[in-house]
Amino acid sequence: MNDVQGTILEIVGSLLERANKGDVEVTLDAPIHGDGLGLDSLETAELSALLEDEFGTDPFGAGLMPENISEIVAFYATVEGAGESALA
Repeated sequence: MNDVQGTILEIVGSLLERANKGDVEVTLDAPIHGDGLGLDSLETAELSALLEDEFGTDPFGAGLMPENISEIVAFYATVEGAGESALA
């Protein structure tokens, strides 16, 4: 697991704990909404803010709508590959 992936999993886990959803397993394939992590729109907005605070950008703010954690990780891999200094 790389640092970015680990950080994302920690952020999501912390968010779930605060939302009293700590019993939900956080995996890369976990859907963000519905039967996966079960995030509602407010929790998704909070996730977006937490990711932006940590990395300086986030997939939601970039106009993407990731459906699972692996798509969030892939977004940062793409940003990092483009030389984005926020991830350095």
